[in-house]
Amino acid sequence: MLFLKKIGTIFFALITISVSAQKDSAQVKKIETKPFVRLNSNDYNPLAPSKAAFYSAIIPGMGQIYNKKYWKAPIIWGAMGSSIYFYVTNNNDYDRYRTAFKIREAGLQDEFTNDDGSLIISRNGLINAQKTLKKNRDLSLLTTVLLYVLQVVEASVNAHLLQFNTNDNITFTPMIATDPVKLEAPKVGLTLKYSF
Repeated sequence: MLFLKKIGTIFFALITISVSAQKDSAQVKKIETKPFVRLNSNDYNPLAPSKAAFYSAIIPGMGQIYNKKYWKAPIIWGAMGSSIYFYVTNNNDYDRYRTAFKIREAGLQDEFTNDDGSLIISRNGLINAQKTLKKNRDLSLLTTVLLYVLQVVEASVNAHLLQFNTNDNITFTPMIATDPVKLEAPKVGLTLKYSF
C-alpha cells in the first residue's frame, strides 16, 4: 500500500508540474495582430473576372472596356448590331408576307397583286417566303443570343488571363542544336525544357 501511495504522489506531482508549465507558457504567449494588407495592382484580384462578366452582362462590350481591351468593344457592338439588324429586317418582311397571305386568303387585294388582278407572287410563293423569313429571323435571334453569351464569357476569361503569371521563367525558347557525332546529316527535332 505504501508503494501505491508513493506512485500516486509522484503521478500527482508530475501532473501538477505539467499543468503549471502549460499555464506559465500561456501567460508568456502574446497575440500578434497583422495590419490591414492592401492589394496593389500586381496582386491577384479574384473579383476582376466576375466584375468583367457583370459589366458585359449589363452593357455588351463594357467588360472588354473594363479589361482595357478597348479595340474589342466596337467589334462586339458591330457583330451584335448586325445580327439585331437582320432580326428586325427579317421580322418586318415576315410580317409583310404574313399580312399579304392573310389578306389574299380573305379574298381581298394585297400588296403583291397588281391592279389588273395579276399576281406578283403566287400563294405558294407567299408561303415559302414566310417559312424562309421566319427561319432567318429565328437564326438572327439565336446569333444575337450566342454573341451576347460569348462576349460575357470572353470578358471573364480575358480578366482571368490578365492576372496570369507571365514572367521570364515561363518561356518557350526555340533553339537549333547540332549533333556533334554526325555533322554531315542534318536532323530536325523538338526539345522542351522547363524549369521552376
